[in-house]
Amino acid sequence: MNQLEEGNILQLDYTKLAKIAAKCPDVIPVAVQNIDTKEVILVAYVNERALKVAIETKTAVFWSTSRNELWEKGKTSGETYDLLEVLVNCEQNSLLFKVRPRRGGICHTKNKKGEARNCYYRRLNFKTGDLENIDP
Repeated sequence: MNQLEEGNILQLDYTKLAKIAAKCPDVIPVAVQNIDTKEVILVAYVNERALKVAIETKTAVFWSTSRNELWEKGKTSGETYDLLEVLVNCEQNSLLFKVRPRRGGICHTKNKKGEARNCYYRRLNFKTGDLENIDP
């Protein structure tokens, strides 16, 4: 079991933005929302190239800050998205992609039934500080 993705211990990476800035200084964050359910699916990053490809292909394409390359969400897992709208915030330093999952799934992780789930599948228990899987 991957403890980071499936465990119940909170392990937030507070250094993520500093790592990104050092390695990929030309990216901005993108919140990704399911246009039908309004669920927030994930937060990713785009640079100018990734945004151009996303708009041209009408597919959720990002810049992978860990691999330093274009990343089509779901290309490996099959959980890809149609890009329907791109919204820009007032300071033009973040975006909102409104998407529709092509197969109905969202995350590369699966629940015990083998179904793709929303990437936000764990809830923080305020009393214990542990993560609780709400879609095991």
